[in-house]
Amino acid sequence: QVQLVESGGRLVQAGDSLRLSCAASGLTRAAMGWFRQAPGQEREFVAGMSWRGTAAGYADSVKGRFTIARDNAEKTMYLEMNNLKPEDTAVYYCAARSAVNGGDYWGQGTQVTVSS
Repeated sequence: QVQLVESGGRLVQAGDSLRLSCAASGLTRAAMGWFRQAPGQEREFVAGMSWRGTAAGYADSVKGRFTIARDNAEKTMYLEMNNLKPEDTAVYYCAARSAVNGGDYWGQGTQVTVSS
C-alpha cells in the first residue's frame, strides 16, 4: 500500500541546480526525508522534515545549498539542490517514517551525477 517514487535525477555540471521529487501514497502522519549513497560509501542522511512540517534538518555537507519542501496537499516532497558539487554524486533515496506504526519506508532511488 505504501509507495515512494523518486524522480528528477540526472547528469549535471558542478554549480548547476536540480530538483528531486518524491511522490508518496498510502502514508499519513509520516516524517519524510532524503538519504543518499555514493559508490563505496554508506547511506547517509541528507535532509528531513517532521510530519507536521514544523521542523526541518540538514546534513552539514548540504546546509545552505539544499532545501526540503512539500506541496500543499503533502502528496509530493521535493529536494531543491543548488550549487551542486562532484561530491554530491550519489543515488538519492526518498524515505518516510510513520508516526502511526513506526515503520520505515524507502523509494527505489534516483541517480544524481555531478561532473567537474
